Amino acid sequence: MNKNTICLWYNKDAEDAARFYAQTFPDSAVGAVIRAPGDYPDGVEGDVLVVEFTVAGVACVGLNGGPHFKHNESFSFQISTEDQEETDRYWNAIVENGGEESDCGWCRDRWGISWQITPRTLMEALGIGGAEAKRAFDVMMTMKKIDVAAIDAARRG
Repeated sequence: MNKNTICLWYNKDAEDAARFYAQTFPDSAVGAVIRAPGDYPDGVEGDVLVVEFTVAGVACVGLNGGPHFKHNESFSFQISTEDQEETDRYWNAIVENGGEESDCGWCRDRWGISWQITPRTLMEALGIGGAEAKRAFDVMMTMKKIDVAAIDAARRG
């Protein structure tokens, strides 16, 4: 067990989510699937209770805790991408699997987890600061999925 693990709350479908993440992102895998040793408020003995998984190298557990708590944008995974092809691949996998688009490179999967699909060029521009950062930021603010060519054009002015 890792010293620090992100615990994500699901309503009975942590295993489905973990398997989707493992199929979608590199350096991701599903580990132990732990079943409830007895009945609990939102399940019965034998139901999947906890799923250990890794998303892009980050250790996580999914807890099937029931419908009591919902995810929101205050927590998100930020996935760095190298180009438009990689950006499209992750964005489309999430959105086309029951997810939804949001603004500025954010989307939400069908389980309510928020994702920032962030091309490296955008973060580089923001890190540089000044006029280049402002131009990249301004164009990003008009987007849902990030358009790498538009960010690069804004960077050049």
